[in-house]
Amino acid sequence: MRSPLFLLFVVITFCCWGIYGPLLHIGQAKMGSDGQLSSLRPFMCVGIAYFLIAVIFPIFVLTTKKEQGHWSFTGFVWSFIAGAVGAIGALGIVLAFKFHGKPVYVMPIVFGCAPVVNTFVTMWMSRTVKNASLVFYIAVATVAIGAAGVLTFKPAPKPVAPTTDAPVEATQETNEEKPADEEKPANGEAAAAGKTSQEQKDNPATDSGAKDEPNKTSEVEPESSQLATKTTDLLLVFLCLGVSALCWGSYGPVLHKGQAKMGGSRLRPFLCVGIAYFTIAVIVPYFLLDVFQEPGGWSLGGSFWSLLAGGVGALGALGIIYAFNFGGKPIFVMPLVFGFAPIVNTLTETVSKGLFAELSQWFYLSMLLVILGAVAVLLCAPRGKPLQNQTDSEPAAD
Repeated sequence: MRSPLFLLFVVITFCCWGIYGPLLHIGQAKMGSDGQLSSLRPFMCVGIAYFLIAVIFPIFVLTTKKEQGHWSFTGFVWSFIAGAVGAIGALGIVLAFKFHGKPVYVMPIVFGCAPVVNTFVTMWMSRTVKNASLVFYIAVATVAIGAAGVLTFKPAPKPVAPTTDAPVEATQETNEEKPADEEKPANGEAAAAGKTSQEQKDNPATDSGAKDEPNKTSEVEPESSQLATKTTDLLLVFLCLGVSALCWGSYGPVLHKGQAKMGGSRLRPFLCVGIAYFTIAVIVPYFLLDVFQEPGGWSLGGSFWSLLAGGVGALGALGIIYAFNFGGKPIFVMPLVFGFAPIVNTLTETVSKGLFAELSQWFYLSMLLVILGAVAVLLCAPRGKPLQNQTDSEPAAD
């Protein structure tokens, strides 16, 4: 029996997942230093938040009231793998921010590509790849074009005015205030100046010429170095976003397999997800902190914002579970979540940073393509036929 309450949990989920990226970015900045973002410390806070919500809460519920399903080793393995890919996807977001990716386009791209990956993984696991229609592939291309447009037309910071204006103006004012007799040199001084200038032209290897050459080199090298750094960072951002989209796209089908192996249980697989998050996002980074030196350090503000980011991420995952419990189906729950989460993310970032004036109509059009394409991919995905001999412990693929 479907209850209207499933819509409430859908709203909770896409609101939580929509603000996850901006909150995590704030936590990274507050734990970093000199404009460099911290990565491992905020990631550990996300893992701690998941442990509190995805481990402590399910244990409390499972010990106080009964739930359908049962524990099984294969169900634990599949659910743990689901939590592992979810944690690795979160790490990809953290590293994308570290390499100067911005939440205003990082999260929309991930949310746009993840449902595409989710659909292909589901098709592969349910053996329905041959049933894909032309409309489905057009929807996949729409998401790809929209994601590229979001990155191309992302808001750019306003250029900083050069700091040489003030000295130039001061020099002009000084020249204007000079007396007339000081502005024009005497005939002897002019002749000497002309002679000196002629000697410099005839002999380019003078001290003045030797000083000018290194200055030209020093002006060119930093620009080429900055260009190489920006190119490398952009490639790393693309790599991290690809890992996040691949992992988060695989999360749903793998978790669904774990639920099936546990007899349709919801909180037991969620508990395994929390254990995986704690292992990958807390224990592993704890030892890596001694190997990889990071900028900044622990701070109360950075811990607060990072814990808050992990909290809303875990609440969003719990919202999905309860949306299913109240009659929601993945076929329309997930399009709503992945469709509206990027909108919430963009609105949060543009309001907090005051970027509305810098968003062009092409950026909004690209965002719309990502959202519509992601929804169309999930709605037009091929469906597998339910098996005759399938039991409740092995639900049919959606």
